[in-house]
Amino acid sequence: MKRTHLPLNGLRVLDAAARHLSFTRAADELAVTPAAVGQQIRALEDTLGVVLFRRTTKGLELTPEGEAGLAALRHGFLQFEEAVRAMQAGQTSKSLTIAAPRDLTEKWLMPRLAEIARSDGELRFVLVSADEDVDFTEANLDLAIRWGDGPGEHEGEAIESEGMITIERPGGGIDTRISWPGCVNDPATSLVRVGDAGLALDAAAQGLGRATVPELLAAADIAAGRVVAIGDPKPYRLGYWLVAPLPQWRQKKVKALVEALTA
Repeated sequence: MKRTHLPLNGLRVLDAAARHLSFTRAADELAVTPAAVGQQIRALEDTLGVVLFRRTTKGLELTPEGEAGLAALRHGFLQFEEAVRAMQAGQTSKSLTIAAPRDLTEKWLMPRLAEIARSDGELRFVLVSADEDVDFTEANLDLAIRWGDGPGEHEGEAIESEGMITIERPGGGIDTRISWPGCVNDPATSLVRVGDAGLALDAAAQGLGRATVPELLAAADIAAGRVVAIGDPKPYRLGYWLVAPLPQWRQKKVKALVEALTA
């Protein structure tokens, strides 16, 4: 069924004017001029086809038509307030849904989320694997992490990194290059090709060759001695970005998570 267009601004002014029985006091409440209140009431009367107020020797007076709709109108505004509170509840909830590449989730994100969760036992995380751009509406996401040269069409903040680093198994391995989609190596020269940077790192750790991967992914494995670095990290034009559409980006819980992840 088609919904009737509601003149919400005019109805809000009607509620205020009816409570005060004064355009001046209604204007003070709404932070507008008395003339603007009068214009809104006249426009509402024209839309509804009824007279809502009369001026008498005692002051402003509601007509029976104006009085007839007030109870339902005020109940409606209470329902609006309940709807707004329900929509805003997600901003203060302790549940966050995050989409990120599988390898980044395993190597970098989950350890940090575990540390963040230790500081707040009520936090709950839903992790979605996503190597490409995701639809925030369909996936009901709060935040995503993408590999690229910027946040794209969303708001975003780069995750600090030293770039790319070449790694191999301690003591060396097969003298070949391990490639993955998006890597800096030419796949045509690689004898071993895997699905992502995390698998390239694991393949190098098993001795299948050398891999050049994001330093962000390799840092923990290097620190643990699982792989060793060959040379220093080198800056790279691509990196990992925390991204979200503006409405999600503005949420308090998302701001707090971005701050914690980039600290």
